[in-house]
Amino acid sequence: MGVMQHVRLTPIIMQAETFETPEALAAHTHDAGTPAEHHHDENAWMPANGLERTVFTFSASMLAGAGFAGVLAGVAFLLGLPITKQNGWIWGLCGFIAFSLAPSAGLPPELPGMPAADVTMRQLWWLFTVVSTGAALWMLATRKQYFMAGLAFAIAILPHVIGAPQAAEHASLVPAPLAVHFAGLVIGANAVMWLIIGTLLGRFLPQQDLEPMT
Repeated sequence: MGVMQHVRLTPIIMQAETFETPEALAAHTHDAGTPAEHHHDENAWMPANGLERTVFTFSASMLAGAGFAGVLAGVAFLLGLPITKQNGWIWGLCGFIAFSLAPSAGLPPELPGMPAADVTMRQLWWLFTVVSTGAALWMLATRKQYFMAGLAFAIAILPHVIGAPQAAEHASLVPAPLAVHFAGLVIGANAVMWLIIGTLLGRFLPQQDLEPMT
């Protein structure tokens, strides 16, 4: 994930950051002529471009991957559903759907310079979507009744019916093609990461009989 971030994603992020320069902010206006409100804390710390940024990128990617692997293994243990060599990639696919694909339908990956809603509200909606999608996938995998499939579908779409929190204004400093390209790359990179996580957990987790959680 660190390699994909460094090679494919970081260059686009750096390109988007050029739209946050004072000159770009001054030139960016609403249709009515009122300057758009894009808050950017110039005093906020960020790693310097080059080696420092690369090290922090790789470190964050490894910690995120390790954390997600721990979550997936913990869920398997609590549910009594072992991750094996045969189904590891399925676990990874489900993790990708729950943690990345479903939330991206309401909150697509964002670049610097893009308007965004309150971060706390976005985090709560993301968590709600992850839990709802995960519960729906569990129901589809373990319950064979037809009505359970309908219930699982209703649970999965509930966060999207409620709707993700949206920014108060929608004017963006970042060109739409660049934002779309970035979102697609992020989703693709997360798919690769989750498939690797599931496959490696199936390969290296101790294989033992698990009792389902009651």
